[in-house]
Amino acid sequence: MATHIPSPAAPSPAAEPVKPEKVDYMDLPCPIPYEEIHREAMMSLKPEHFEGMRFDFTKGLNQKFSLSHSIVMGPTEVPSQSAETIKIPTANYEFGANFIDPKLMLFGRILTDGRLSARVKCDLSENLTMKANAQLTNEPHMSHGMFNFDYKGSDYRTQLQLGNGGLIGASYIQSVTPHLSLGGEVFWAGQHRKSGLGYAARYNTDKMVASGQIASTGMVVLGYVQKVSEKVSLATDMMYNYMSRDVTASFGYDYILRQCRLRGKIDSNGCTSAFLEERLNMGLNFILSAEIDHKKKDYKFGFGLTVGE
Repeated sequence: MATHIPSPAAPSPAAEPVKPEKVDYMDLPCPIPYEEIHREAMMSLKPEHFEGMRFDFTKGLNQKFSLSHSIVMGPTEVPSQSAETIKIPTANYEFGANFIDPKLMLFGRILTDGRLSARVKCDLSENLTMKANAQLTNEPHMSHGMFNFDYKGSDYRTQLQLGNGGLIGASYIQSVTPHLSLGGEVFWAGQHRKSGLGYAARYNTDKMVASGQIASTGMVVLGYVQKVSEKVSLATDMMYNYMSRDVTASFGYDYILRQCRLRGKIDSNGCTSAFLEERLNMGLNFILSAEIDHKKKDYKFGFGLTVGE
């Protein structure tokens, strides 16, 4: 019987080189506002920690108008010349009114200690937005007001700020590539006769965000967020003041589960913190906040409930 000789295998076609994606520089995305270039790192590393007990209740009267009630009981830090932290027990009630419309948002708050605050966001046109916030207090020189005009172009964003005390500021940020944006800012504080310049850069992809900012006031801020998975993100930042030579670095995590969100961090000063938000039911959230500063021997713990959406 004749021996079967297998035919030689056909040579595999050479793999075609992957061509780099062509960038259309006339169709770049619009960047985020200059003041929010560290947004992802701030959300992961700096949640709203509190100490004591907090209860928030929001009642919607219709689709646009709602009322809110907040009760906060806990210690308040008092300035002291000693190294130890001095705290006194306090309690406050806050009443708020909210109006939310696609083109207009109004928020007002008044506290039992006499503080009154208000915020406004109004879309003047499709590309121009006006924001305003003000606070009135009984304490001298603590009341303030601020106007912010934000213009959104096709691949750039510019802002103009006007505040009390002769504060004038302007910023501009431009998309250079689909992932990289560069910007700068300038401000003048007429009351204190001070001016400053700042520059910033931000690089973001689907998996990471890196940002950096430097200002003539002496501050250097760097931030980096890595998205490990759909539920887990790791974040780190560093703040350096080249005038006073102070530097602080921190590392944290952001874990989002089906019913809760857990955030925590540790910094170079030995301060550790954690913040838990758990959804118990529709419109009912439970909050735990903890912060430990071993160097200052300052320990903070808080819990709260949020009712309403």
